[in-house]
Amino acid sequence: MLGAIALFTVLAGAFGALLGYSAIRFRVEGDPIAEQIDHLLPQSQCGQCGFPGCRPYAEAIASGEAEINKCAPGGAATMVALADLLGRDPVPLDGAAAQETVRRLAVVDETRCIGCTLCLQACPVDAILGAAKQMHTVIASECTGCELCLPPCPVECIRMDPLPETLRSWKWPYPGAPAGREVAAHPEAA
Repeated sequence: MLGAIALFTVLAGAFGALLGYSAIRFRVEGDPIAEQIDHLLPQSQCGQCGFPGCRPYAEAIASGEAEINKCAPGGAATMVALADLLGRDPVPLDGAAAQETVRRLAVVDETRCIGCTLCLQACPVDAILGAAKQMHTVIASECTGCELCLPPCPVECIRMDPLPETLRSWKWPYPGAPAGREVAAHPEAA
């Protein structure tokens, strides 16, 4: 019995040492450009760019498979920041990013909410607060305006309201840009 315990201890130590060596020897480092791009993206994981989240979009930009102008929540400010990082010229926004110029916020009509939790499950940034069979509400500072909570709501009690214009969200005209193309004053405000 004591011999079996000693044998298993030696085997566990040997396998642990082998796994430790393998972790060091065969370590795979991430793409540093993709990391920097990912830090510039808003992390809304909304999928409006055509990718399942910000990290896959960042990897696609870094590898040259995607353009820098597809992030709707980030808007023009994120596109300009990506252009600066990558040494590219800014380009007009594309797809869902070009359609929306005013940032919007989800608002739950509390009198109609039935507490089904479908919007909770759909929100990629956990900006909706509530419980089963209880009223839900939106944490305004966390909502990215991606509208992914709208389709699953069976009673259509969620609406998108435009955010009021403040000093942080006011848009400066982009120097030398055609009319209608603007850049947010602060990238984090977009």
